[in-house]
Amino acid sequence: MTGTTTTPTPGPTLKPMVSIAGVHKFFGEHHVLKGIDMTVKAGEVSVIIGPSGSGKSTLLRCINLLETISAGRIHVHDELIGFKDVNGKLHDLSSKAIAGQRREIGMVFQRFNLFPHMTALQNVIEAPTQVKHQSKAAAKLKALELLEMVGLSDRANFYPAQLSGGQQQRVAIARALAMEPELMLFDEPTSALDPELVGDVLEVMKDLAKSGMTMIVVTHEIGFAREVGDTLTFMDAGVVVESGNPRDIIANPQHHRTKEFLSRVL
Repeated sequence: MTGTTTTPTPGPTLKPMVSIAGVHKFFGEHHVLKGIDMTVKAGEVSVIIGPSGSGKSTLLRCINLLETISAGRIHVHDELIGFKDVNGKLHDLSSKAIAGQRREIGMVFQRFNLFPHMTALQNVIEAPTQVKHQSKAAAKLKALELLEMVGLSDRANFYPAQLSGGQQQRVAIARALAMEPELMLFDEPTSALDPELVGDVLEVMKDLAKSGMTMIVVTHEIGFAREVGDTLTFMDAGVVVESGNPRDIIANPQHHRTKEFLSRVL
């Protein structure tokens, strides 16, 4: 497939946070990612859209080391993800090294994946205390700040079953932020929510973007892409079809496949 790419003029102070070069991913004989190239600068909100099965979620999972790429390279803050380069040859990192890299990358999934037997507060402090070995007192103080940030300070002692889907997703965002990641990945964070609950989650994400967090967001929320995104990438069948300024692409897509997709979701 031939893609059309319009590259926005980068800000002079922005440095690359994520660099994806020639990434392929196979599941058996199924070629899911077909040579993805993408750059996300520090502080940018990069939004990815596209139909189901286009490879969007797989790309995020490769960045976060939940999947191993079949070819290509991914760097986050100039650090090669998942591999060690020895004289031009790639060698798999140890599980411990991979866990260390993953700690710097927060991820929020479609499903909230909260521990059902833990309160919102306990969910947020679990990783900092168990993985980073923070004291419970310090982790609790930070967790309460994060729960207040996502508008749930009054739900700290509620269990997931006592929270709405939107509230659970906001707890999941707080939990990811508790590890103080350099990069946040969002995999269709509102797709499992009732429509009336979507707005609260998007508002938290907008505030996070304003704070300068680097974010890669897979979503069908075109309004969010238009308002908050610094770059927009349309993927289809495992390739980048079109990328550039969200406002330009949404208003005037150049590729017929992009036009077709947007006509269905707008």
